[in-house]
Amino acid sequence: MNNTFAQDVLDGLTANNKYLSSKYFYDDNGSRIFQEIMKMPEYYLTDAEFEILSMQSKQIVEALNFSGPFNIIELGAGDGFKTFKLLEFLVSNDVDFYYVPIDISQEAMHILVNRLKERLPDLKIDPQVGDYFEVLKTNRNSAYPSLLLFLGGNIGNYLEEDVEELLGLFHENMKSNDKLLIGFDLKKNPIIIQNAYYDIHGITKRFNLNLLLRINRELDADFKIDDFDFYCHYDPQTGNVKSYIVSLKKQSVNIKSLNKTINFDYNELIWTELSKKYSLDEISNLAKSSKFNLNTNFLDCKHYFTDSLWTKD
Repeated sequence: MNNTFAQDVLDGLTANNKYLSSKYFYDDNGSRIFQEIMKMPEYYLTDAEFEILSMQSKQIVEALNFSGPFNIIELGAGDGFKTFKLLEFLVSNDVDFYYVPIDISQEAMHILVNRLKERLPDLKIDPQVGDYFEVLKTNRNSAYPSLLLFLGGNIGNYLEEDVEELLGLFHENMKSNDKLLIGFDLKKNPIIIQNAYYDIHGITKRFNLNLLLRINRELDADFKIDDFDFYCHYDPQTGNVKSYIVSLKKQSVNIKSLNKTINFDYNELIWTELSKKYSLDEISNLAKSSKFNLNTNFLDCKHYFTDSLWTKD
């Protein structure tokens, strides 16, 4: 049993306002469902970032201004779908670099590595399964400069104080002149955002409820999935999308591994995810407060999304 997972579930479900951490979405099944989400026509984030990395690879590489070999360290590589275009550009132009994808899911990493070896046989790749920061610590000892990739708008899943801590950890584990390419979903028409996160296909609902199935499996609980629903809401002023699991009745759930019974009221909520959308001014201020220099914001043609390139002095 994963003790950290168990403790986090216990803390979240016994809080006055129940919550579960979105980092636990991505077991193997959750990772597969997320691949479905990324393929939805309403989920613009994938296409927008894919466009940036497809159409502007040359500009991104030129902006790095690395004179010799370098590392590309991708934090949360997933299926590598978007990154492939950048890697393809580098390999086809005989750029000397090492690709280090990091992901928590062994299955996702296995699929990624096999696909890349087939499609880019000349790629030098050093896959790592586990926690970003354990792997990232070794970056400080590398003789080569590094580009860290934190793509897909993942930064939006962190609370404000956690964003500061995360960027502080990135900064701490980077060398002088290392670069960070970080994805931000931008504020836009609220209807576009609402449709992407509260989809008519019910895929995001399955993604959230899979978290309860994971608790059932790993902590020997008895959540009845049909007794829970999914809801999410976008606030265009704060830029926050908040997602919830909703209890459809007054009920009790027994979590045997924790020796704990959790009581739910009718319509009680479990907060599962924050997904913040940023303005360009907010991104600029965040880079500054995190002690990075913002080089360039690479935008898609609709200005829905940006991959923002930052440098550590």
